[in-house]
Amino acid sequence: MLDELKLDGRAAVVTGAGRGLGKAMAKALAEAGARVVCAARTQAQIDETVAEIAAAGGEAITFQCDVTDSARVDQMVGACVDTYGQIDIMIANAGGGGVSGNWEFWEYPDDAFETVLATNLKSNFYCARSAARYMVDRGAGGVIIHTASGTAMRGNRSFAYPTAKGGQLSLVKSTATMLAPYGIRVNSIVPGFVAQQEATDDRERQTRAQRGARIPVRRIGEWWELGPLAVYLASDASQYVTGQAFIIDGGGLAGGLGPVEYAPRQELEDRS
Repeated sequence: MLDELKLDGRAAVVTGAGRGLGKAMAKALAEAGARVVCAARTQAQIDETVAEIAAAGGEAITFQCDVTDSARVDQMVGACVDTYGQIDIMIANAGGGGVSGNWEFWEYPDDAFETVLATNLKSNFYCARSAARYMVDRGAGGVIIHTASGTAMRGNRSFAYPTAKGGQLSLVKSTATMLAPYGIRVNSIVPGFVAQQEATDDRERQTRAQRGARIPVRRIGEWWELGPLAVYLASDASQYVTGQAFIIDGGGLAGGLGPVEYAPRQELEDRS
């Protein structure tokens, strides 16, 4: 069984690999044997990721990339093929909460909405399209993994972000059916509350404990816990899995974790 999880001889691109979840997934893929292109906008961060992979005996390179630029995404995938001769795994992880502001829905600006969509939905399309092109041409199949969010299944006042992430889940379903004949599997990882790094002080630890109290397992997730799931979805152990969303949230959605600031306003009828 453990042999099914090995990624020896495979090449992967991980976007948003400079910190948090992306860094954890890049390191996990490398530990499983993959050669990794670590991509992000901040060069210093991906330099650190690559250095840690190398120190652990893995193989990785950096590629500075803004994933909202489709031409640059094509260059990123091309760099993987030029360096390793192939691309077998694409993890489209880069994203963000978007533009700050406390607008009402009817006041939400066009440019803010476009920025959030570009960062969290269009970028995922660019990554999947570019990787699929090479995978189909090579004829050896491949794996595309997106990182969504539990907000896609709940919604909140920052409506553009869950809207984009919800679109990402639909993108996964559609591309999974389109690419299945070519041996390409497409899935999504859906994190809940997950810490991006170790807590730096007692106040931060207390805040995490308070947020974790709302979750059935009584804690928030740790960034490194996404690594094993990414390896499973990238490996032959999941050969029959495609078009799915894998929720990793400590039971948050199952336990009824509600949207921020949500309170029912339904008046109940007295039937006594």
